[in-house]
Amino acid sequence: MNETLKNAIQSIQDQFSSELQEFRGEQTLFLTPKDIVQACRLLRDEYGFNLLASLTATDYWPEEDPRFHLSYQLHNINEKISLRLRVPILGIKPSVPTIEGVFRNANWFERELFDMFGIHIEGHSDLRRIIMPYDWEGHPLRKDYPLGYEEPQFTFNFDEIEAKKIYAKE
Repeated sequence: MNETLKNAIQSIQDQFSSELQEFRGEQTLFLTPKDIVQACRLLRDEYGFNLLASLTATDYWPEEDPRFHLSYQLHNINEKISLRLRVPILGIKPSVPTIEGVFRNANWFERELFDMFGIHIEGHSDLRRIIMPYDWEGHPLRKDYPLGYEEPQFTFNFDEIEAKKIYAKE
């Protein structure tokens, strides 16, 4: 493991009591929502993690505590190293502070979290929908979002599906 990465991980663990998880050579640090801004700033300023490559969420519904895990993928471009930060948050009124002040490109990633998962980003400069229409109800990437699909028709359910179909009338 790169010396800079070792030092960065040790520093985050010491300052924020975060847990380290390693899987297939990738390191992930688990943080609380209140610590994410300071941790990102420390990694950028002290250890050269100058790129927020991605920010997304995973929904673990029906579990509510924590329901979501936010995943921040940071890169130190000069030394070609990566570090993932994960932030578990509750499913009831999910909220996390913005990191726009640390990484400017977080703006659009955070808007996508709001739009698709319904996660409120505290202090965001322009929190509004970015993918779905403004009047859209709900958040499509939540696991409890209702699916609006048509049941596939096969030979065993042909009569049942045929009875539900709506045909144009003359």
